[in-house]
Amino acid sequence: MGNGKLAIVTGASTGIGFELAHIAAQEGYDLLVVADEPLIEGAAADFRTHGTEVTAIEADLATFEGNDRLIEAANGRPVELLLANAGRGLGRAFVEQDVADWRRVIDTNVTGTTYLIQKVARDMQARGSGRILITGSIAGLMPGSFQAVYNGTKAYLDSFSYALREELRESGVTVTVLMPGATETEFFDRADMLDTKVGTQEKDDAAKVAQDGWDALMSGAGHIVSGWQNKLQAAISHVTPDSLLAKKHRDMAEPGTAENA
Repeated sequence: MGNGKLAIVTGASTGIGFELAHIAAQEGYDLLVVADEPLIEGAAADFRTHGTEVTAIEADLATFEGNDRLIEAANGRPVELLLANAGRGLGRAFVEQDVADWRRVIDTNVTGTTYLIQKVARDMQARGSGRILITGSIAGLMPGSFQAVYNGTKAYLDSFSYALREELRESGVTVTVLMPGATETEFFDRADMLDTKVGTQEKDDAAKVAQDGWDALMSGAGHIVSGWQNKLQAAISHVTPDSLLAKKHRDMAEPGTAENA
C-alpha cells in the first residue's frame, strides 16, 4: 500500500534511475517517472507491480518545456522526493564533437537539471519538507580527457549540490549528491565509448549504486561515493595534481584503449 507521498525520478527508464524508482515504489511512494524515450512506459509497468500509483512521462529534460511538462504532470501534488538522475554522456575528443551533441549534454545535465531542482526546491522550502538526490559522479573530481564536457557537467552538479544543501540547511529540505563511478548501464554505449578501457572494464552494479544513494538520501547525508574503489579514487583525486588526473583519465577514456580494440 502506498504512503500517499510522491517521488519524481528522472532518467528512470534504465540504469540507476530505473533502480531508484524501484526502491521508491517498494517503499510505498507514488511515482512520477520520466525519460526521453518510449522505454519509460515499459519501466512504469514494472514499477506498478509494487502496488503504487505510477505516472510515466516521455519528455526531453534538456529543455525547459520538457521539465515544465514533468512538473505539470504532478497535478499540484507536493513532491516529497526528487531523484534528479537524468544525464547524458559523450565520449571522444572535444574538438571532434558536433556542437549539437556537446550542447545537449550541458542542456540535460546542467541547465535542465538546475531548472527542475529550482522549481521543486522552491515548493519544498515553502512547506518546510522534502528530500533531493542529485546523481553527480566521481568523474566530477577529475579533468575528463576524452570526456571533457561530461566531466565538467558532473563537477558542476557535485559543487551545486553542496552549495544548495547549505542554503537549505535550516529549511527542512535535504540535498544529497550520489557520486558513483563507472556503473553497468547503457551510458557507455550511448556515449560511444565501447572502444575505451573504461567502457569495457567491469563496472559497479546499478542496483547497488541506487541503494547506496537511497540510503544516503533517507539519512540526510550530504554525499555518498558508492563503492570502496571509488571512495579510494575520490580520495586520491583530492591530493593529485590536475595534470596527472587528466593523463590518467586519458588512459581510461581515449578511443582505442580497450583491450580488445
